[in-house]
Amino acid sequence: MNGWISVRVAERREEAEGIVGLVLAPLPGASLPPYEPGAHIDLKMPNGMIRQYSLCGQVGDTMVYELGILLETAGRGGSRHVHEEVKVGDVLEISAPRNLFALVPGEPALLFAGGIGITPIIAMADHLARSGTPYALHYCARTHARIAFRERIAHSHAPHHVHYHFDDVPQTRLDMARVLAEAEPQAHLYACGPAGFMDFVIGAARAAGWPEARLHVEHFSAPEVQDPGDAFEIEIAGTGQIVPVASGQSAATALAEAGIEVPLSCEQGICGTCLTTVLAGVPDHRDMYLSAAEQAANDCFTPCCSRARTPRLVIEI
Repeated sequence: MNGWISVRVAERREEAEGIVGLVLAPLPGASLPPYEPGAHIDLKMPNGMIRQYSLCGQVGDTMVYELGILLETAGRGGSRHVHEEVKVGDVLEISAPRNLFALVPGEPALLFAGGIGITPIIAMADHLARSGTPYALHYCARTHARIAFRERIAHSHAPHHVHYHFDDVPQTRLDMARVLAEAEPQAHLYACGPAGFMDFVIGAARAAGWPEARLHVEHFSAPEVQDPGDAFEIEIAGTGQIVPVASGQSAATALAEAGIEVPLSCEQGICGTCLTTVLAGVPDHRDMYLSAAEQAANDCFTPCCSRARTPRLVIEI
């Protein structure tokens, strides 16, 4: 992508077991773009990897960005590179912030963080506390040692706003039915964390009758898809070029091999960077970016992960 911003690693700290915190500062004479709670950036590392990380610092501070990065032992290598290689003084490149997980202004909020999902949630909680908006934060972790930003939370948030839930302390387990029943009227629910945690929280809210318009989620990774999908063709509108996509091959990869570059970032159907217009054919949507209604419209798809239900898709590049 174009428009990369150079930043310096100003500070590195151990936020919790398995979680490294990075403080990124602009180069001399520069500042960083403002952002709202829930925003994330692309981080390009010296080895060329690009990964997405939520901004967890103080909203409005254009002189530093803060990240919290969990070591993902089964990940694609980005977090391992940060934990093992990135050091204070390194110059990295980042994108401008993007926000797919924004707070609804002025509305009460029920915040749920599972593990590293605290990173966008803590920025939301800080903003809500400063603005005087009613909120409650429920932070779930395996153990006490896995809690990040503990001192910051204690300093910035009254105890009655924050609730910790630990896998190894049964009496602290999250009682979703009770929490939802005690929520502020018209509250919006925000959840971020592992897939199982998200399914649990959102499933409970739906079962309790919460409308979809009041449910907001941020996915850090997409579930693994076992079905490689059938082969299909892509036709490029305007040129008529036909690009075959093999079973198990992503549409984005097939297009790149045919000399047609599609902008990519997460490559998991989460960020929307590669979203492409579909003029004909029916996509097989495998993303977590489009809403159910947007997927049903079948007028766009994410070639990094989605496929086709028809033998051919006609797309506009």
